[in-house]
Amino acid sequence: MEIRKMTIADYDGVYALWMSCRNMGFNDVDDSREGIERFLRRNPETVFIAVEDGEVEGVILGGHDGRRGFIHHMAVREKCRRTGLGTKLLDTCLEAMKREQISKVALLVFKYNEAGNAFWEAQGFTVREDLNYRNKALRELVRIDT
Repeated sequence: MEIRKMTIADYDGVYALWMSCRNMGFNDVDDSREGIERFLRRNPETVFIAVEDGEVEGVILGGHDGRRGFIHHMAVREKCRRTGLGTKLLDTCLEAMKREQISKVALLVFKYNEAGNAFWEAQGFTVREDLNYRNKALRELVRIDT
């Protein structure tokens, strides 16, 4: 299994992987080819895919604003789960964030995504009970939940 930086040429394989994973949330703007291309331009050093035999088996979209890091989407093909691939992708992304001098990383997981929450808990990501997550759409987005 090769872990390497993602390029926009990998988009179709990444999108197909995302759509095969349950309990994730996407939208038609930010997760479109154009949206991911913008994200890759802004975060060229912190987005990785795992590829085997030409197939995308895992992806992690890590980004930062120069101060804090954020993991936007991470997905591992079901047949590759519990093999250590998710941990390898995460470690690769976190090391890249450290090289970018990022010292804290956050992420969001749907409460009902039991497998995802168990993974992140095992990786040392804690739940913050003292915060309320808020957002505001600046344009119309079509939500795509898997």
